[in-house]
Amino acid sequence: MAIRFVAKLENGKVRLPRQQGLEELAQRGYGVYQEDGSLLLSPCEALYLLERKRIKVVNEEKLDFQSLLSRLASQRGQGLWAKYMIYRDLRRRGYVVREGVGLGLDFRVYEKGEYGKKPAKYLVYGILEGLPIPIKKITQLLSHTQSLKKRLILAVVDRRGEIVYYTVSTLNI
Repeated sequence: MAIRFVAKLENGKVRLPRQQGLEELAQRGYGVYQEDGSLLLSPCEALYLLERKRIKVVNEEKLDFQSLLSRLASQRGQGLWAKYMIYRDLRRRGYVVREGVGLGLDFRVYEKGEYGKKPAKYLVYGILEGLPIPIKKITQLLSHTQSLKKRLILAVVDRRGEIVYYTVSTLNI
């Protein structure tokens, strides 16, 4: 598919100005509409659409994938690459993926075909292999996720960039 939209990087945010066809992107779970009719993309959404050649991103000049990643990572932190890898993997598997909801949860994930019809079923928390995470943090995430009536998924990114997903549930003794 050819590039269809031109996005602008302004103040560390990628925005698609109001134009024909934005509704199609929004219906597929990309971006958040702004008051002026533009569509604000999350960093992962912008990187994914750029990689898939659905958008072109410009600042003073056209930005390639690596340039956009560097600029967004300088403001969002170095964890953006791992977060993007999880986002891309879930999108390629056919899920609609949106930003998380509090406590550092990375994403809300909708069952296939349910975006816009039903709430997200899963909340995803990304972890880099080898970096410790306190059990208290996982307990907080699980409690928060269950209070929202959703399932917690831990997405572990290994050193080779492969992702393994684990469903977290309670253990009653």
